[in-house]
Amino acid sequence: MASIFKGIRYTQDFEISKAVKAWMIAGLIMVFMQVVIGGITRLTGSGLSITKWEIVTGTIPPLSTAAWEAAFELYKQTPQYQRINAGMQLSEFKFIFFWEYFHRLWARLMFFVFIIPFGWFLYKGMFSRRLLPRMVVVVLLAGLEGFFGWIMVASGLTKRPWVNAYNLTLHLTMALIIFSYLLWTTFIAYQPKPETYLNKRYRQFGTGLLLLTFVQLALGAMMSGTKAGLFFPTWPDIGGAFIPEVLMDGANWQATRFIEYDTHSFMPALLHFLHRNTAYLLSVLVLFFVYQVQRQAISPLFRRANWIMVGVLITQVTLGIVTLINCKAKIPVDLGVAHQAVAVLLLGMVLFVNYQMSNKSYETTT
Repeated sequence: MASIFKGIRYTQDFEISKAVKAWMIAGLIMVFMQVVIGGITRLTGSGLSITKWEIVTGTIPPLSTAAWEAAFELYKQTPQYQRINAGMQLSEFKFIFFWEYFHRLWARLMFFVFIIPFGWFLYKGMFSRRLLPRMVVVVLLAGLEGFFGWIMVASGLTKRPWVNAYNLTLHLTMALIIFSYLLWTTFIAYQPKPETYLNKRYRQFGTGLLLLTFVQLALGAMMSGTKAGLFFPTWPDIGGAFIPEVLMDGANWQATRFIEYDTHSFMPALLHFLHRNTAYLLSVLVLFFVYQVQRQAISPLFRRANWIMVGVLITQVTLGIVTLINCKAKIPVDLGVAHQAVAVLLLGMVLFVNYQMSNKSYETTT
């Protein structure tokens, strides 16, 4: 990739301007908000209200009664309307249309917020050699994310009345990857060389926590995509047992249960079991990690970061339990969105903790 950027002017890592840093923070906020808006869109059942992917013309919403009626007629042809929302009024359709439209509009706004300043900063030589390739990757990933988003929506316009849970998980996971990559790049801009004195063992432990956090968030996306919370809205048991009976029946362990996940309780039960126990494991490991790290010679910033990570983790676990036990007939939008938002914050804190251990020049042998 180095040859691609040959001849470009650069600045030094420790001389990144406030404008570039502010732009990166703005991008992070916009990605975070897009995840939140996406959660609202999903939980209000709005994601399939716009049946076409029009990158340019789709920027303008219906402006006349005739245009609204035409958009509504397209929605009436979808399985979601025919199986779930039959008889919906135009005013109700406008509500779900708004959230999907806002979700797409925010994505378009993000494109301009990223691209226009990026071109200016590149022209002025305001990126360092370390930052520029990473920002190019962020832009490319953002474009790919839009494509995955449409694949997800298209999956709910043919057979199922909801988007495919696997496609939804891919879409959300890609958003988290973009957030993580941009956040790490922002750490580099603000703190080129973190000063935490730890050995390789702690860095490997931190990497393990990060990977486990990603797995947990992906399981959460699958929980949401399959609406698993509605099947077993109990805690600490799963429908009266630690291991649901449906999982103990070997006949249920077949490929069709994973492919046609919405025709049987097997997949929701499996997701509950995995998501809950991964949460327990992650909680124990985070607490053990923090206990070990606090006994070492570390920077005050890193010490505070560990305690904040614990606080966010406790908040997230609590929100997960409260959201679950309130899944009566439908998933509560406010709690569900809060649970998803705090999940992103938890990921951010785990990333920050890992970044503080990333400078190998400070590695100790103890």
